[in-house]
Amino acid sequence: MARKWSQEEFAHVSGLHRTYIGQIERGEKNISFANLVKISGVLGVTMSELLAGIEDNTGVLASSAIPASVSRKRGATGPSLEIKKY
Repeated sequence: MARKWSQEEFAHVSGLHRTYIGQIERGEKNISFANLVKISGVLGVTMSELLAGIEDNTGVLASSAIPASVSRKRGATGPSLEIKKY
């Protein structure tokens, strides 16, 4: 949003398909590590910055960006994410 890119412009710059970007935003697709690296590079942030706050929902990613196949669990060491396989 800060760069005022459309989803299509962001997809072009990142080398990913426009519909794939939309699916990631809606939490419909799992994203590979390689594509996370591409996205962080295009955004000009480190992987740490991109993923910071994901466990407590205070970072760049909002809870709506977490797909339904991922549930939150609170363990002895704090919150964590559990991936469900279908």
